[in-house]
Amino acid sequence: MLKFLTLFFSILTVQAFAQTGTIKGTVTTSDGKPAEFVNVVLGGTNKASIVNDAGNYTINKVPAGAYTLTASFTGLLTQKSIITVTPGETSVVNFTLVEDNQQLKEVVVNSNSRQTNKETEYVARMPLKNLENPQVYNVVGKELMKAQLMTDVKEVFRAAAGVAPTEYVTGSFAVLFRGFTNFDYARNGMATSVYRSGTEIANLERVELIKGPSGTLFGSQISTFGGAINLVTKKPYAGFGGEVDYSMGSFDLSRAAIDLNTPLNKEKTVLLRFNAVKHQQNSSSEYGKNKRYAISPSLSYQASDRLSFLFDFEYFNSDANRLAYTLLFADNVPFKSAKDIPLGFKKSFFQNDLLSDAEATKYFGQAKYLISKNWTSTTGVSHVNEFLNHSYQPYVEWINATTASTSIRHFGPRERTYANIQQNFNGSFNTGKIHHNILIGASYEFNDETLTYKALELDEIDISKPFEKSGLSRVTGLLADNSITASNDAYGGNSFGVYASDVINWTDRLSTMLSLRFDRFKQTYEGGFVQPSLSPKLGIVYQLVKDKVSLFGNFMNGFQNQGPVEQPDGSLFKPKPVFANQMEGGIKAELPGGVLGGSISYYHIGIDNALRTDDALYSFQDGQQVSKGVEVELTATPLTGLNIVAGYGFNENKFTKADTYEGKLATQAPKHIVNYWVNYRLPFESIKGIGLGFGGNYIGDSYLNSSNTYTIPAYHIINAAVSYQKEKWRFGFKLNNITNVAYWDLVGNPQFTRNFVANFSFKF
Repeated sequence: MLKFLTLFFSILTVQAFAQTGTIKGTVTTSDGKPAEFVNVVLGGTNKASIVNDAGNYTINKVPAGAYTLTASFTGLLTQKSIITVTPGETSVVNFTLVEDNQQLKEVVVNSNSRQTNKETEYVARMPLKNLENPQVYNVVGKELMKAQLMTDVKEVFRAAAGVAPTEYVTGSFAVLFRGFTNFDYARNGMATSVYRSGTEIANLERVELIKGPSGTLFGSQISTFGGAINLVTKKPYAGFGGEVDYSMGSFDLSRAAIDLNTPLNKEKTVLLRFNAVKHQQNSSSEYGKNKRYAISPSLSYQASDRLSFLFDFEYFNSDANRLAYTLLFADNVPFKSAKDIPLGFKKSFFQNDLLSDAEATKYFGQAKYLISKNWTSTTGVSHVNEFLNHSYQPYVEWINATTASTSIRHFGPRERTYANIQQNFNGSFNTGKIHHNILIGASYEFNDETLTYKALELDEIDISKPFEKSGLSRVTGLLADNSITASNDAYGGNSFGVYASDVINWTDRLSTMLSLRFDRFKQTYEGGFVQPSLSPKLGIVYQLVKDKVSLFGNFMNGFQNQGPVEQPDGSLFKPKPVFANQMEGGIKAELPGGVLGGSISYYHIGIDNALRTDDALYSFQDGQQVSKGVEVELTATPLTGLNIVAGYGFNENKFTKADTYEGKLATQAPKHIVNYWVNYRLPFESIKGIGLGFGGNYIGDSYLNSSNTYTIPAYHIINAAVSYQKEKWRFGFKLNNITNVAYWDLVGNPQFTRNFVANFSFKF
């Protein structure tokens, strides 16, 4: 009987599939570039598809028959194609759209939807629209990066709601959101750990900032309790084209970049995209140089209708000064704010020739296979190697109001290897009238690091008297001194995780998300240990107005594996994994044409075994911590050509129970963060192509020490830009920090004073 039923349902399934077919294809512009966001509509049905950033679209489960397929987008001539769908087969229809000159004369195409488009497969690890996702996330796309003439990754994060960037002393960036700092990120959805080198934006299509504890889907390696970062890179497309770009500006800024794309065969199944950039700029202070270059080729291969491959390579090289680490441990140091440091905003104890070299070699591979009409397999592999031959880390410890002790730690050689293998299965099916979107996945991560370093004591300097800066020649001499002992160390570990997620559509407006992850983390060197973790995630969405406005709520769990910590007295502290739970609720909106969009949410993140560090750098795990707040994101196009992007974040991250510092705020966590940018493309024919931009950032006060006695002052920087764009070329000019504010990032690093950027780009 069982065999009969199995055979019966198999026949029904085959017959159901046999009655439908699939339509897929590419949509490009006349210059061969992907026509992202074009609507492809199947006439006489409710089926449609939106072209993705690679220029592809797919319409599944199309009943057999003849149809009219229409591709349309404002400013491009609409095209139609007559197509016959054959049962069980895939029909390929490609479109090449050209400009509608009459419409372009009358209409300025709104770019807000491109600047803030939130369509993504990475945030939920499945194709899920923003309004269907119970989690908040922000997107900063390449269009907004170009509008604001961004040249550094920290500028990208300033454009997101409730986010504040900083630069860590190792040379990598760090990002604060929801009161917690994140040093790691994902690349195209895969964990990609880079600690010692840096990151370039020349190869970025967009940046996704996923809010709240995200351990369930992303694990502890790249997510903090504030959220996770995903960098989406540029992909090859089926056409020849590219862009050359040059920027110059204040403090010897010189930046040249190229983006080249071409098919490698007549069938356009093998595609190559090549990005490269060379950048250099000094600090506005006495100390600070940064020279870097990166190359990023990407190769895609469509092996069949079902199987495709993507291969990426990145090489990053930099020579830059490491930021000085300021210490304020002495009881008789009277400083209450970064403004009180008597050295001066632009002054330094060190010479600019203390350049640290770093290089990173990164390999990425992905294979995507269409198992059936409803199931897809995605396999990803990444390998990152970072190497430093010489890294000079300056330290400044203030002893009293006028005296500081300086030292250098020289790291090198230092090498770190990180590898990741990830397997995801995505599928969909119905149980009666209820629809399921399923994710089942597993990942294995490995890291290993070895290093040699020397600690070099330099001077005790009274700044009221003339002093000599320490430079490379002196440090090199000290390194040659055999009486100074070199130290060697090693770190390493691995993590294995399995996870699953089910998005259940109970109706066309009501859906829930159920997710769970099991993770096993192992540290393999001295003090090695194993830490298992279980992390759930629950969410609910109800669309008040179908495809326009939704209410959402979530419960999300995050975890952070903790390795042994060497205390200042040499003892070893072994903390337990730290867990956090978030409750969040809010509303999202996306009105047609980008007229209005955004979100408002309230969140509460609680930690019952909080890990903290006191002013003497001793670590403790003795209390409870609560981070709560409100986030608002707004995108709007109220008038033709007028685009607005704005955000506000309020956060209070406080230790609610602890042996010491109870009631104190967490370090480097301002209560208020504001971002805004207004861009207007003039709609007049006589001055067509001129754009104006204006915006800024406000960051409230924060504390650098656990006792909340040393403040990083609040600041408000204002920027403005003007651009002139024709079909093939664009010129832009931007003035940053117009009011010339002296300000510091969250760890006390002085930031750029007033500066300008001039940019010219040419497309081909």
